[in-house]
Amino acid sequence: MQKLAIFGGTFDPIHWGHLLIAETAVDRLKLDGVIWAIDRCPPHKQFSTQLDFPYRWQMVQLAIANHPAFILSPITNNSPGYSYAIETFINLQVVYPETHWYWIVGQDAFATLPRWFGRQELIPKCDWLVAPRPEASNIELELLGLSVVEQLTAEAIAIRWQVLSVPPIAISSSLIRQYCQQQRSIRYLVPETVRTYILNQQLYKENNLTEISSDPN
Repeated sequence: MQKLAIFGGTFDPIHWGHLLIAETAVDRLKLDGVIWAIDRCPPHKQFSTQLDFPYRWQMVQLAIANHPAFILSPITNNSPGYSYAIETFINLQVVYPETHWYWIVGQDAFATLPRWFGRQELIPKCDWLVAPRPEASNIELELLGLSVVEQLTAEAIAIRWQVLSVPPIAISSSLIRQYCQQQRSIRYLVPETVRTYILNQQLYKENNLTEISSDPN
């Protein structure tokens, strides 16, 4: 049985921190692959601004092109409305049967897991790999894990999770967007192919962005 991890996110834009998390998961868990699932319109991004999906898809494709274990999700969500993790998972199960599934999440996303749509079906079917924030302490992560497990247990939802020990790297997509708007260099914050694409397409200008102003959860 193959071992695959799903790495979902807006990737707005993808950067070296994302790639390091995925590489760490492959190395530590001896995964056969990491599937990059790009959120078209994530429900948890309240009052946020994001680049249109086709641009983000292209940047992920450029960033992972030369890694044999990185796979761009064959599932693209073109339907209106929000995109949910459970829908992505159900579709990927069809494409990749006989798979032991992992799901990579950041610390902040892990904290929201007890509120995810379809959590009763999704959570028990994956091993959850939590990538901590660079400044997070072991005590903070332990307390967070206890809180998440307690909330899920109250709904009779079992979860298997572990911290993914990633070298701390203080790069964020919001920082890169800010640098772009300020016309500052983003060299070495993102892969060179992504940097070139951002510059050529003049991304992260007002006419590239879509406003999201509600949260259905």
